[in-house]
Amino acid sequence: MSAPAAINGKEIFDLLREDLVAIEDEFGRDTISNVQAITEIGAYLRAGGGKRIRPALLLLAAKLFDYQGHGAVRLGAVVEIIHTATLVHDDIIDEAKTRRGRAAANTQWGNSKCVLAGDWLYMQAFKIAVEERNFRILDTLIELTQKMVEGELLQMEKLGRFITLQEHFDLIYRKTACLFSVCMRLGAILGGATAEQEAALGRYGHDLGMAFQIVDDVLDLTASEEILGKPVASDLREGKVTMSVIHTLERCTASERTKIETILRERSFNGVTHAHILEILQRYGSLEAATARAAQYAESAQRSICTFSDSEIKRALLWAPEFVVAREK
Repeated sequence: MSAPAAINGKEIFDLLREDLVAIEDEFGRDTISNVQAITEIGAYLRAGGGKRIRPALLLLAAKLFDYQGHGAVRLGAVVEIIHTATLVHDDIIDEAKTRRGRAAANTQWGNSKCVLAGDWLYMQAFKIAVEERNFRILDTLIELTQKMVEGELLQMEKLGRFITLQEHFDLIYRKTACLFSVCMRLGAILGGATAEQEAALGRYGHDLGMAFQIVDDVLDLTASEEILGKPVASDLREGKVTMSVIHTLERCTASERTKIETILRERSFNGVTHAHILEILQRYGSLEAATARAAQYAESAQRSICTFSDSEIKRALLWAPEFVVAREK
């Protein structure tokens, strides 16, 4: 693969600034309802911020084909609304108390209202998407939401249980990488990409999403609560087995395995400290193994777009996997 001139995050933001502002405005308008609770919850969720990585990917994919229409802004809002709806439902299922350093919405409005608000957000996303009058876009979004719901159900079935690495990768594909992939494909569809180009961008999104989630899982174990905006080691407390833990469980002693089993079963660190679990993971190089796998996915994402002509947009897409692997929150 050739080595085009480097680009950094600020330059990417400058490339997308106007469109991201427009998406934020669209997101605000689209989450207003004549039911006050929905409007309040929507405003609270928007104010929580977020990286807006998913709509940014959609914009970059569309710009790769010099797409000029309003559809990229509209669909950028759609994917962010879908992402937001999944977070609402996830926090209810996980009984989360915090999200991005603030109280989770369900602690403010209760589970019942938040479930319905999440459902409303899903339906609103599809209502906006219909405005594109494009069945391929709707089919892609329907397939996406089905996979995400299936992923949540599969994860619930596996809570507190040991799973294989392949089962774990299937889960993070459904819960995270599928949406990254769809963002890239939606941009390609808007831009009139060929089937081969859409597939290549879909692979890019998939691999970038896999890298993103693996790094997220490592940070959940290693970063501070101040950086994460939620308690450390939340995954273990919720009974979720991630790659670092799977790597250790395949290598550790019976007594070490029992310690991890206890946390997964009791959903707490009673009698076993977070520091002790980190020590076990470090003993077997499990955090490094997960980070290395994330780097492999990042490199694969970069390779998948090597056939596209060099441009500012391509350079931005080549930079994104490096950012994902190197990030600290």
